[in-house]
Amino acid sequence: MRQKTINPPVFWGASLIVGALLALGVVFPHESEEIFASVQSSIIEGFGWLYILSVAGFVFVCLFLGLSRYGRLKLGPDDSEPDFSYPSWIAMLFAAGMGIGLMFFAVAEPIQHYAKPPEAAPLTMEAAREAMVITFVHWGVHAWAIYGIVGLSLAYFSFRYNLPLTIRSGLYPLFKNRINGPIGDAVDIFAICGTLFGIATSLGFGVLQINSGLHYLFGLPNELWVQIPLIVVITLLAMASVLSGLDVGIRRLSELNLLCAILLLLFVLAVGPTTFLLKAFVQNIGTYLDHFFIRTFNLYAYEPKSWLSSWTLFYWAWWIAWSPFVGMFIARISRGRTVRQFIGGVLFIPSGFSFLWMTVFGNTAIWLDMNKASGAIAEAVSADVSVALFQFFTYLPFSAVASGLAVLLVAIFFVTSADSGSLVIDTIAAGGAETTPVWQRVYWCSLEGLAAALLLMAGGLTALQTVTLISALPFTFIMILLTVGLIRGMQADVASSQAATSTAVPSTEISWTRRLELILHTPQRTDVRRFIDDAVKPALETVAKEMRGRGLTATVEPDGDDGVALTIPAVEVRSFVYGVHPVRHLLPAFTAAEAASSEEKRPHSWVARTFFSDGSRGYDVMGFSRDQIISDVVAQYERYQALTQSKATALYITSPDPA
Repeated sequence: MRQKTINPPVFWGASLIVGALLALGVVFPHESEEIFASVQSSIIEGFGWLYILSVAGFVFVCLFLGLSRYGRLKLGPDDSEPDFSYPSWIAMLFAAGMGIGLMFFAVAEPIQHYAKPPEAAPLTMEAAREAMVITFVHWGVHAWAIYGIVGLSLAYFSFRYNLPLTIRSGLYPLFKNRINGPIGDAVDIFAICGTLFGIATSLGFGVLQINSGLHYLFGLPNELWVQIPLIVVITLLAMASVLSGLDVGIRRLSELNLLCAILLLLFVLAVGPTTFLLKAFVQNIGTYLDHFFIRTFNLYAYEPKSWLSSWTLFYWAWWIAWSPFVGMFIARISRGRTVRQFIGGVLFIPSGFSFLWMTVFGNTAIWLDMNKASGAIAEAVSADVSVALFQFFTYLPFSAVASGLAVLLVAIFFVTSADSGSLVIDTIAAGGAETTPVWQRVYWCSLEGLAAALLLMAGGLTALQTVTLISALPFTFIMILLTVGLIRGMQADVASSQAATSTAVPSTEISWTRRLELILHTPQRTDVRRFIDDAVKPALETVAKEMRGRGLTATVEPDGDDGVALTIPAVEVRSFVYGVHPVRHLLPAFTAAEAASSEEKRPHSWVARTFFSDGSRGYDVMGFSRDQIISDVVAQYERYQALTQSKATALYITSPDPA
C-alpha cells in the first residue's frame, strides 16, 4: 500500500537528510551551536551574493512576465474560468500574507533596526526611517516574488499542461522525461527539506513568542523545558486536525484567525498615534520605492557588516525555504487566472497588507519608545526578541486582553501552519497525488514539530536560522532553473498560439460557388448538424482508423449537444482532442431596436466551431470538405506533436529554436 502512495526515493531520501541534520544537534548538543554558527558564516561568505542576485532576478522576472505578452496566458486552458471570484481570490491572497512571522517580527524587527541600524545613528529619527524601509524590503515584493516564481511554475505546468503538482514539473522544458528519474527526485527532496525546515523555523519563532506571552500573562518561566512541551501540545493539535479530517473546520478557524488579526490591527491603529501612523504609512511606501534598487542589490561589499547575514540573507533563505509551501497554496487557488492577474495579485496584495501591518505595529512601537517608554521597549527587545510584542502592549490600553489575543493568534497559526505544511510536503513526497493516507501527513507533521524542538535544544534561533540557510541553498539553484523553464515554456506556448491561426485550411481553398452559398445563406443549427454528420464525423473516423492502424488508441464520440470529437489519449498529460460543435453566433445589429433587444431575439446564425484539449480558441470549419477537415486534423495533430516528446506519453515544451 505504501509503495502506491509515496514516491520512495523522495520520501525516504528527504527523511534521511532531515534526520541527518537533526541528529547533528542530538549527538553533539554542546558543539552544535558552534558548528551551526560556522556553517552559517561559510554560507554567507560564499553564497551571500547568490541569494541577493537571485532574489533580485526573481523580482524582475515576475514584473517582466506580468507586463509582457506572456501576461495574457492563462493558468489553465485558454477557455478556462477562475475557480474563485476576484474578491474571494484577493481575500485568500490576503490571508496568505498573514502568519507567525508577522506576529513575531511586527514589533521586534522595526525596534531592532531602530536600536541598531546598519547605517544611521541608533535611536534617532533617521534610524526610525531606515528601520521601516528595511522592514518593508524584507516583507514586501521581494518575498512575494520568490513565492510567485514557484507558485506560477506549479500553476502553469499543472493546470495548463496537466503535469503533476510537484516542483519537478517546472523543469520539464529543460530536462523533459528525465524529471521522472533521479533529477526530479533530487528536486523534490530539496523542496521537502527546505519546506520542512522553513516551517520548523516558523514554529520555533511561534513557540518562543507563545512562551513569552504566557510568561507575561501568568508568570510561566521563559525556559526551554516549557517550550518543548508547548511544541508537543500544539503539534498534537495539528495532528488531531489531520486525523479528524477537519479541513473545513481548520479553514474556518483560519478565517476567524485572520479576522482577529485585523481586529488587533484596528485596535492598535485606534489607540495608537492614528494620524501619525497614516502619515507614516504613506511616507514609508515612498521611501521604500526610493530605496528599492539600492536595498535590492546591497551586499555591503565595501564595508562588510554582520548585520546582513542576520537579517536580509536569512530572510531571503527563509522565504526560499517556504516557497514550495506558499507557492503551492497560491497555485491551487489561481487556476483560470491570467499570468498578469496572478503576478499583480501575488506581488502587491499580500505586500500591501504586510506594509500596513508593519507600519501600525512598528511605527507605534518606535513612537512609544521615543516618548512614553523612554527606551524601555528597545532595551527589552535587545535582551529577548520574543518579548517584543508583549512589552509593546504594556504601553497600550487593555494590554492583558491584547496579549491574550496575540497568544491565541500565534497558537492557531502554529496549528494551521503545521497542518497545511504537512499536506504540501506529503503532496510532493507522493509525486503530486492529492489523496494520500492520513498516516503520511501525520508523519510529516510529527517531523516538523520534532525538527523545531531539536533545533531549539541544539542552538535556539541560531540553529533555526542556520538550518534554514543550509536547506534553502540548493533550492535557490532549483528556483533559477524553474525560472528558465517557465520562460521557455511560455515562449513555446506563445509561439504555438501564433502558429495556430495558420493551421486551419484557408477559406480560399473552398470553391467559389460554395463560398457564395455560405455568404447568401445564413446557416442554422440544422445545417450545422447536417454538416457535422455528413462531413466532420466521417473525416474524423477516417483519421481515427488510420491512427489505430499505426498502433494508437483513437476514438470518435459525440461531445455535448450535437458535437463530435476525435480523442487520442495520452498518459499523465492532456490528450489530443479535435472536436467540432454547433455554436450560436449573433449577427450584427443595424438598428437601435435590434441592439437593445435580448440575445434570444437578436438575429443569429450557427457555425461549426472547432475545440481542442488545451482550450485554445476554435474557428469555423463550416463548408470544409472531408479532405480539408482531414488536412486540418493532421495539421492540429502536428502542432500537438510539436509539444510532445513522444506520440502519446508526455508533453514536450520546446524553445522557439527546434534544434
